[in-house]
Amino acid sequence: FAELHAAVPGLPLASSRVLPGIVLRRDFAAYCPTDGELRALLVTEPLRPALTGPGVEFAVDSEGQYQASLRWITKRTEALMKHLQSNNVKLLLSSVKQEEVVIYYAKLYGVSVVECLSSEEMALISEITGVSPYVPFGDNVDREITETAAVTFCRPLLLVSRRCVHIGFSSVCAFQPHCLILCGPVDGVNEQHAAALQEAFTMLQQLFKTVDQ
Repeated sequence: FAELHAAVPGLPLASSRVLPGIVLRRDFAAYCPTDGELRALLVTEPLRPALTGPGVEFAVDSEGQYQASLRWITKRTEALMKHLQSNNVKLLLSSVKQEEVVIYYAKLYGVSVVECLSSEEMALISEITGVSPYVPFGDNVDREITETAAVTFCRPLLLVSRRCVHIGFSSVCAFQPHCLILCGPVDGVNEQHAAALQEAFTMLQQLFKTVDQ
C-alpha cells in the first residue's frame, strides 16, 4: 500500500483520484519524451564502469595513463547507452544514483532515467513485470538485452509543487497496479485517511481469503 498511494497536502479531499500504473515520488534525472510502448530496464548498480574491481589495486605511471583510463570509461559508458538504444530501451529505473556521464549519454541517446528507487519500489516493479535487474558489465557487454519490461506510458506528473514520475506497465500477472492520489488540507488528515483505507483493504483481503477457504 505504501508504494501504491501518494499523499498530497494542500488540496481538498474531492481532488483525490485513482490513476492507472504507479507513481514514483521523485523527478526524472533525465527525461526524453516518447510515444507508444517502450522498454524499461531495472538496474541496481552504477552504469559507469569502475577502474578497478573489489580487492584489485589500480596503478598508473603517469597522468597520461590516468586520463586514458578515464577516456576508456567514457567510451565504455557511451557504448552501453548506445547498446540500450539499439535494444529499444528508453527507460532506466535505477536503485542507485548514476553519475553525470551516464545521465549525459542517456539524454544523448533518448533514454529517460529515474534514480534512487527504494528496494520496495524495485520489488514491486519486478513483481508486476516479471523481470530482474540487469547486470551490464562483464565479458559480454554487447549481449542481447532480454531483461526488459514493457511500459505503456511514461510521463512527468505534477502533484501541487512536487514533480513525480507516472509509469504504466504491462503486467505479466493478474495484478493490474493503480495508484491512489490521496488529497487533503494537511499531512495529518492525509495520514488518517491513508491509515483508514489501508485497514479497509486489509479487512477485504481477510474477507476474501476466508471465502476462498
